[in-house]
Amino acid sequence: MRDTDDREPERYELSEPRRYVFELADIDRRGFLRVLTAMGGGLLVVAALPASAEQESGRGQRGGGSAPTGDLASWLHIDEHGRVTAYTGKVEIGQNIRTSLAQTIGDELRVPLSAIALIMADTDLTPFDQGTFGSRTTPTMAPVLARAAAAAREILIDRAAARWQADRATLQARDGTVVSSAGQSIPYGDLARGQTLAGVVAANVLETPRDRWTLRGTASPKVNGREFVTGRHAYTPDVGRPNMAIGRVVRPVAFGATPTSVRDERARAIPGVTVVHDGAFIGVVAPNERVAKQAAAAVDVQWDVPTGQSSSETIFDDLKKASASNARGGGAGSHVVGDVGQARAQAARTFAASYRIPYIAHVPLEPRAAVAEWEGGRVTVWTGTQRPFGVRTEVAEAFHLAEDRVRVIVPDMGSAYGGKHTGEHAIEAARLAKAAGRPVKLVYTRAEEFSWGYFRPAGVIEVNAGVDAKGRLTFWEFDNWNSGTAGLPTPYVVPNQRVVFHSVDSPLRQGSYRGLAATANHYVREMHMDAVARAVAIDAVQFRLAHIEDPRLRAVLTTAAARSGWPHPSRPGCALGIACGTEKGSYVATAAEVSNQPSGLRVERLVVVFEAGAIVNPDGLKNQTEGAVIQGLGGALFETIEFADGRILNGTMAQYRVPRFKDVPPVEVVLIDRKDLPSAGAGETPIVCVAPAIGSAARAFGRVAPRLPIALES
Repeated sequence: MRDTDDREPERYELSEPRRYVFELADIDRRGFLRVLTAMGGGLLVVAALPASAEQESGRGQRGGGSAPTGDLASWLHIDEHGRVTAYTGKVEIGQNIRTSLAQTIGDELRVPLSAIALIMADTDLTPFDQGTFGSRTTPTMAPVLARAAAAAREILIDRAAARWQADRATLQARDGTVVSSAGQSIPYGDLARGQTLAGVVAANVLETPRDRWTLRGTASPKVNGREFVTGRHAYTPDVGRPNMAIGRVVRPVAFGATPTSVRDERARAIPGVTVVHDGAFIGVVAPNERVAKQAAAAVDVQWDVPTGQSSSETIFDDLKKASASNARGGGAGSHVVGDVGQARAQAARTFAASYRIPYIAHVPLEPRAAVAEWEGGRVTVWTGTQRPFGVRTEVAEAFHLAEDRVRVIVPDMGSAYGGKHTGEHAIEAARLAKAAGRPVKLVYTRAEEFSWGYFRPAGVIEVNAGVDAKGRLTFWEFDNWNSGTAGLPTPYVVPNQRVVFHSVDSPLRQGSYRGLAATANHYVREMHMDAVARAVAIDAVQFRLAHIEDPRLRAVLTTAAARSGWPHPSRPGCALGIACGTEKGSYVATAAEVSNQPSGLRVERLVVVFEAGAIVNPDGLKNQTEGAVIQGLGGALFETIEFADGRILNGTMAQYRVPRFKDVPPVEVVLIDRKDLPSAGAGETPIVCVAPAIGSAARAFGRVAPRLPIALES
């Protein structure tokens, strides 16, 4: 059974015992029976995955685009000891989704968190999943697991009613048992013992109303939290296999470079070293990291480097030239409302600006890493990726294998931020392991991560707006070259609009980033709204409110203004800026208090008001919000990739500036809990208003250059 959208399932009261469907014609029998056999006796509940949208990433993704009809999205198993195991293709990237998903299951199944284990992101064990991106885990996966847990609860109550010959209406689930009004009780494990039960979740299965949540909505401690803080928790670079070697790839000296000659005699002479040379791919396998580094340096390669490549000085002109020559304007996110030309001609005043958005790097704490092992013509890869099933497809295609000959396992990752969608590191590890005839671990150096991953897209964004004699917006034009469509439409009410995304072939490899293009589009839109408000002498908050009909957006903006003390900064010498927006179904407003020091702009205080529907775990949500805000400081104030002649010029942590402890001001996070609304995406939206709030505050100290990172013009 398959949901067709993300709407709240219909709720209703049970008027008769639930009938469950045990016919498996519409699901993957082989996968179902494999898991059921491995689990042994007990209760297995299956749920179908709602259709979900593709990820916008600057370029299309390869593999794993959509689940075939009948693929499973959720398995939930209860064994004869009452232990609950849930299966999901989602990955844990540090967002603590393991805890909030466990809360969802425990709430519906009426069991404590200690009784629940999650198996995540293993393509042999978990159902198909597009990937962990786009803030979709809580809105799409949590409801699937909730329905599976609710179905399991009702099946167990049915079984207890049958065993006791009791009226089902007199029974309820509580603390891992079914209890009756007469005082009888039976643990879940006893109901599952000695049996093999299976059920498919009905689309209209009864869930717990949000105002009756018990585990959800509470600050449950992080699952396995002690392992994390004591350093016992294992990540991808910690994976070890018997007889494992270390791999290293000999990289080109520049993007697009091809080898013209390769001399590897010195590397092959090093004891224990295997050199792998297959076309343009050159790598080494060695007993340890020191020898691998030595062997890679011993391979002498002559490279043919393309000339005339773009640089960080020419990229913005190059993007617009490429767009003009390709004539590929328009596409996803583009739209026209009203008559912009006529409105422009009739406007009392018009305001135009052009902004430049640089490439920036993800800089995850854990760089790309993979361990590959071949056995019997089948390869297993342990790797850090947001898309395990997509990487399985990539590996299968690279080695001309059927996908069931590839297994991808994702240990918990040390962050990704949208930067680990692709599987090049998994393929490289598998190539090295196949050639060496033994398991191989490949961990990118920080320099490799900078140069051979991908970047948040660069872009040029031009905006033009007009107002009438009363200072109300009459038209809005917004052209985005290359940086992406996320957050492109304006949430403000403007009668005449032309919003266009221009697709361009990027000279650097680019892809998803936390918030996607919403960070760039919000920056330009909010800075322009601020500029217009200043020009027409209307308070920035009041100007926005005059153009907002969405009550959720109004709520976060007015709350941020009140909590920040708008429009007055809390200390002399500071200025206050504000911005608001919506993305991934959630809403945010950010106020920034900024000072101008001899060393440059300094953020003294941030107030962030965030609303993402019903809150599952307030501590987890606050942590995610703070993390997004701190990451947003980097893009706002420091980060930009410098490149020329096909080479990254600042690809080290000493050269590429990310936020440091001294850069992080007090951050006040205000969460608005809307139990009347479904939970929305939360991992990305808080980042989008950090830069414009800072930028608008900085205008108190002079003219702000129309680009990121934020700087005053000299």
